[in-house]
Amino acid sequence: MPDATENQQAAQSVAPNVEEFEIDGKLLSGDLGTIKPILKSLPVYLMDSNADVVSLIMVESRSITKRPYLFHMIKIAPDKVSVVYSYIPDTSVSLRRVDIIKRLSEIMVLISGQYTLNQSKLMQYLDSSLSSLISGLSQNYTTLYNKYDSLLSEYREVKRLSLELSASNRNLTIQSSQISEENKNLRVQLAALQKFSDESLMVLVEEWLAVHGGSIDMMEFSKAHNVPSTRVEQILDKMVSLGYIEIKG
Repeated sequence: MPDATENQQAAQSVAPNVEEFEIDGKLLSGDLGTIKPILKSLPVYLMDSNADVVSLIMVESRSITKRPYLFHMIKIAPDKVSVVYSYIPDTSVSLRRVDIIKRLSEIMVLISGQYTLNQSKLMQYLDSSLSSLISGLSQNYTTLYNKYDSLLSEYREVKRLSLELSASNRNLTIQSSQISEENKNLRVQLAALQKFSDESLMVLVEEWLAVHGGSIDMMEFSKAHNVPSTRVEQILDKMVSLGYIEIKG
């Protein structure tokens, strides 16, 4: 479990990203008081209201320091609906947007007899989010594959040149600077290949928890795997947010 030192480092952890959007709305009859009893039937939301706005708040997950991490808030006013939500760094914001629109739509269905959204603007926002999601998935995969293919080709070429120069040993004085530079590039590229991905680091955390009875000392884990403590805290937050691990105590 996190100790005092780890709690001090919590302030340096990577915060979630936050986005918001608005869509015009309209009360069909009465005032906001007509929708409050219906919205109170949603047990997963915390409701806060006054004469001007009804707010629905859901904290979906918390960081290892118990602060809200993944959350969304839907504010319903007589003339508009505002939505604020967070998403985890290094995850698909487009997928998160679509999920939030789905949650908003479910709430709007419940109060459809008393309140309506501007359907044109809602569909425009949904269309934009879906287009971004589809193109983003394709682009991300293509970009990742191209970078991998290019890096692999460069690595093979550098290795071939290094072996050739070492074996032949020709013009050693003239070529020594070239060999040094090629070896430097090789080390940089090997280091890039050997960096832990988020998925690899999650596996190491799970193995650590299994060996250490479900607890983790971030500083000890950081030293053991030569990973910055801020990166360890970030990956723990991500695992908690994704439901892979949970905080006890």
